[in-house]
Amino acid sequence: MTGSNAFVWWQHGVIYQIYPRSFMDSNGDGVGDLQGIIDRLDYVASLGVDAIWLSPVFPSPMKDFGYDVADYTDIDPLFGDLATFDRLVAETHARGLKIVMDYVPNHSSDQHPWFIESRSSRDNPKADWYIWRDAKPGGGPPNNWLSFFGGGAWQWDETRGQYYLHSFLPEQPDLDWRNPDVERAMLDVIRFWMDRGVDGLRMDVIFCTLKHPDLPDNPPARGASIMRSMAEFDSQEHIYDFNWPGDLAKRVGDLRAVLDEYPDRAGIGETYLLDAKLLAPYYGENGRGLHLPFNFTLLHVPWDAGAFRQAIERYYAALPPGAWPNFVLGSHDEHRLATRYGPANARTAAMLLLTLWGTPTWYYGDELGMQDVPIPQEKEQDPHGLRVPGLGLGRDPERTPMQWDASPNAGFAPAGVETWLPVAEDYRAVNVAAQEGDPRSHLNTVRALLRLRRALPALHDAGVFAFVDGLPEDVLAYTRERDGDRLLVALNFGGADHTLDLAALGTRAEILLATGMDRAGAVDPGALAIRPHEGLLLRLA
Repeated sequence: MTGSNAFVWWQHGVIYQIYPRSFMDSNGDGVGDLQGIIDRLDYVASLGVDAIWLSPVFPSPMKDFGYDVADYTDIDPLFGDLATFDRLVAETHARGLKIVMDYVPNHSSDQHPWFIESRSSRDNPKADWYIWRDAKPGGGPPNNWLSFFGGGAWQWDETRGQYYLHSFLPEQPDLDWRNPDVERAMLDVIRFWMDRGVDGLRMDVIFCTLKHPDLPDNPPARGASIMRSMAEFDSQEHIYDFNWPGDLAKRVGDLRAVLDEYPDRAGIGETYLLDAKLLAPYYGENGRGLHLPFNFTLLHVPWDAGAFRQAIERYYAALPPGAWPNFVLGSHDEHRLATRYGPANARTAAMLLLTLWGTPTWYYGDELGMQDVPIPQEKEQDPHGLRVPGLGLGRDPERTPMQWDASPNAGFAPAGVETWLPVAEDYRAVNVAAQEGDPRSHLNTVRALLRLRRALPALHDAGVFAFVDGLPEDVLAYTRERDGDRLLVALNFGGADHTLDLAALGTRAEILLATGMDRAGAVDPGALAIRPHEGLLLRLA
């Protein structure tokens, strides 16, 4: 596989996701904030990543922790203000980093002034800024669509005497992107943040803005839903309520056109579509769509070398010409990497993510091997879990405070402060300060990987990517080549030792990095030993 020779930051770079509520509390209220991020930027820069992505910091009633936006062009006082945000942009750029913001195009808060006007009467100038419909003859919702967060997707409003659509919480009404006024207003939101120096936008559930114009009933399900298992939501085939292809080309083209008004900006789409072929259209016609439609296909693949290879091959094969790939193994919506694959495999998964062809997104704390934190029922916060109890759908366990040191509250907040979510019980051992001084720590393994990725064009450019055949079933290996530099990545997904005969790839091999940080130097490619759960990065000659 080959790609273009012209590269920009969002191709070469690694994007580091920060969940602001959980990164660093600077004012002692138990919640992370923008000043806290500023205070920890030197740490982020020291990792060797290239950009930070912030989950929402807009004014919000926090029914869905910022994804219910009450003002698209301001900062919630919980996190700071616009002046603090401007300092964050400046300090981020001063360290050679880019900054990406969340952008929530599908829905606002029901407290947004637009919705307050829209629901006030049917003849208000903003009456049709949201998706309103009359009840069916005889009563009841306009169709059978369901909410991602449980229950029906329609809410009755007494004032208007109509239903409005909410793909998520009732407090998150869906905007009507077919209204030109809505589209203009939301594109102006992009310009507002670009004018403040933001380098890119991660566009939340962008696929949900694409709905069939006639809003027909969804048919019964033929297969699994794209979200975590929910019996009710899974009962339908969701073909009309999102990812409607008739709107796709115009939507991504219009978004890209605004981004192109500014130099060197990136549009990243949350395209939670696990069929790789469904991602391709989001790159747009002739590549004039989103720069990086997020690829979540690996998140639901079992930890199996063959399954991972198959998923990666399918994804690469589905990319349109000139498209740049990307990979995600962790986020604020998914179990942590070390929990999903097990602590023994966490470093191997990190090597996989950081050596594949394409842009990786890294979730804060995964560089420490942080795991999900069990949340007592009385401390649960996530509306997804609270609305559908007993199914383990809450996302609180992967959103807990960053573990900075062994002091109370893991250094995230002052001693004696109750943090918004509990700190992990293992924070005294699993934290930045403890791992900084250990040359073989999880943190320093990830740092070494990031250094090599940045230093070696064979890893961060396109070049040539090829899988290696004829290996034990629990070993995945591939080569990366650029300008004559040939690298080999070998990953042992299993618990047994293996000796690999890779003499056909070269006469000499040198280990550049082993995930245990305890092997380096020349080895025989014809008898390459790989230990259980180990990852190796080698140079071939």
